[in-house]
Amino acid sequence: MIKEQNSSDRNVRLLALIGEVTLILLMMASIYYLFWRQSGEFPPHFKRLMVLMALCYTVANLYVGIVVHERFVTGDKILRSLIHGFALFMLLSVTVLWVFRWPLFALQFMVPLYGGGFVMILLFRLMVRKLLNHYRSLGRNTNFAVFVGKIDHITELFSRMVTDPTTGYRVHGYFADEQSPLAEQYGVPWLGKPSEFAVGVESLHTEVDQVYCTLSSTRREELMDVIGYCESHLIRFYDIPSTFDYMKHTMSIDVMANTPVLSIHNEPLEFVVNRFIKRAFDIVFSLLVIVLVLPWVFLVFGTWIKLTSPGPILFRQKRSGLNGQEFECLKFRSMRLNADSDKVQATKDDPRKTRVGELMRRTSIDELPQFWNVLRGDMSVVGPRPHMVRHTEEYSRIIGNYMVRHFVKPGITGYAQVNGYRGETSELWQMEGRILRDIWYIEHWSLALDIFIIFKTISNALLGEEKAY
Repeated sequence: MIKEQNSSDRNVRLLALIGEVTLILLMMASIYYLFWRQSGEFPPHFKRLMVLMALCYTVANLYVGIVVHERFVTGDKILRSLIHGFALFMLLSVTVLWVFRWPLFALQFMVPLYGGGFVMILLFRLMVRKLLNHYRSLGRNTNFAVFVGKIDHITELFSRMVTDPTTGYRVHGYFADEQSPLAEQYGVPWLGKPSEFAVGVESLHTEVDQVYCTLSSTRREELMDVIGYCESHLIRFYDIPSTFDYMKHTMSIDVMANTPVLSIHNEPLEFVVNRFIKRAFDIVFSLLVIVLVLPWVFLVFGTWIKLTSPGPILFRQKRSGLNGQEFECLKFRSMRLNADSDKVQATKDDPRKTRVGELMRRTSIDELPQFWNVLRGDMSVVGPRPHMVRHTEEYSRIIGNYMVRHFVKPGITGYAQVNGYRGETSELWQMEGRILRDIWYIEHWSLALDIFIIFKTISNALLGEEKAY
């Protein structure tokens, strides 16, 4: 017998997709009516176009996925999935329009369709999510769960399931070698030891949909008994690896020669498609800056630098890049020539800075030549900021996961920088905080996140930043 809540989740996805396709069609009809209402009716080619656009949207979002039904989904994940789905929809639909040479392939039609459609569907998804949260808080679309093994190291998951009714979870209890103070705090009953799992579940006299297990592989007999019971009673079994005891961040799993292999870092940029998207965005964005912005900035600030202090306009420094390889990072020179430029970080009242250098650093103008680094492939527009080689050597010895930040190309701006971790790192906790955010970025990369960081960087530059020195 198929569990009701699983079919309910599928129904939510299906209804959301139907609703979004309907919105796209309504948007097309509205735009056509506004611009071509004199004709009085839809011509035959327009009706075929509506069918093709609906098919393009359906294919794109079946591929990307609609995530509003997920029980622990966040707002930024909903936005990222929409951006990815809509980008694919635009690519498919423009291709179809170009191949079939539809007469409505016009800017006045496509711009409001894509722009208005994106906004409407984003609002629609947020509304669906809000309604679904309310529906689940009423006790509908519920998953009934039990835990097996220690729960004190998975407090976030356990607490969220128990205390947040909008997730749609109801925890019947847990099986562990001893009672847990955490579970007692929330009033979740101890159902016995893991070896008593089958008897304990039978004694509940109510359905169990999911089991979350933290037993280690050394307890193979108990583990296999739990899995066997779940398999024969249509209960979904989820294993929480013991690695999570000491690696509390996103991980991913793969299968090699029929053997599950756990990666301690989830890296979206390991996928060729994602790397292609990021590189294509880097090339287009850096070319726009180099052609439209950099010549004027170079003329004004390059002249100012030359007139106010001896030395070159550009400052070149060896920094650590992808896979720890060194590259020559470019900046507008903001300091007087000095022997400590490759050793000492800039400080708030650094006497080495020139007057024009102070202005460039405060507005981040000094970083603009790095778009040449992006075009050459040494850097990306967004990524962990490249550090001096000396700092890489120093911090890699005292911060265990420091080198993880070099799994991707360094960036002109980054997630750490727009969240208060730019500038001088005079204390160890500051660098540790930066590294944690760099790793978070690597594990959660998306084009939408890159665009958000770029807008946040521009906003910070215009409004001014306390640590911009």
